[in-house]
Amino acid sequence: MADILYGKPVAEAIAENVKQRCSGLKALGVTPSLAVLRVGEHASQIAYENSARSRCEKMGLRCIALHFPAEVTQPDLLEAITALNRDDSVHGIIVLLPLPKHISSRTISNAIDPRKDVDGVTNDSVSSVYLGRSGFSPCAPNACIELLDYYGYTIEEKKVCVVGRSIVVGRPLAMLLLTRDATVTICHTFSPDLASECRNADVVISAAGNPGLITADHVRKGQILIDVGITSGSDGILHGDVDLPAVSRIVRAVTPVPGGIGIVAGAVLVKHVIQAAEKLLQASP
Repeated sequence: MADILYGKPVAEAIAENVKQRCSGLKALGVTPSLAVLRVGEHASQIAYENSARSRCEKMGLRCIALHFPAEVTQPDLLEAITALNRDDSVHGIIVLLPLPKHISSRTISNAIDPRKDVDGVTNDSVSSVYLGRSGFSPCAPNACIELLDYYGYTIEEKKVCVVGRSIVVGRPLAMLLLTRDATVTICHTFSPDLASECRNADVVISAAGNPGLITADHVRKGQILIDVGITSGSDGILHGDVDLPAVSRIVRAVTPVPGGIGIVAGAVLVKHVIQAAEKLLQASP
């Protein structure tokens, strides 16, 4: 049976590092702060906000929640982001998606100061990932790297198959892996002979958002599987891309859903806030 790579110990290790760095910043008079903007009353967004607030408080950070009605105008939302950009006491900003149809998600995301873009959503952050410049990449791709490193799995010189091509997971993840000297293949649900591409890899990371996509036919012995594809089913249960019972009898190690990458991504978000606070402090006169 495969080793189950739980996210909790990875997140706890990140949290311990964050707590220490947060204490150091507070000793210098800086309280790292994250601003979370929510429009409307989506249950999933409320749950995410509550989780982010709880995580920040446990690690010593401040979390500022800003709520707007669903009918808020785009100019009003932009004005709120501009105020947060100018507020030196705020170090990270995230806007919960999706936004109402009358608001451009791209316009709102790009209004965030890249120095405070802790979830890597602005055009500047995205380009930084591809150009190898300093900046924040999306949390889920970072979480995959953190998990592999924590469990001691080598990335360098390994063949990695990334299933999924979104700009928030698949594509930036491929870039991060390339910077670690992995040989990367990017696939998707329309890729011909996806099973063969997956079996040819040492590490398979699926972020397609297609429950049960990766089956026993897609894997071989000795592989590491990371499941990023979290989908809420009609049964109210979270499902991953990987058919865990089937593949766990074959591969070397696999992450579960839930309990895998999601909790690590949450810890990475808070780590990014700490990094943003440190950079802004260093840049201050």
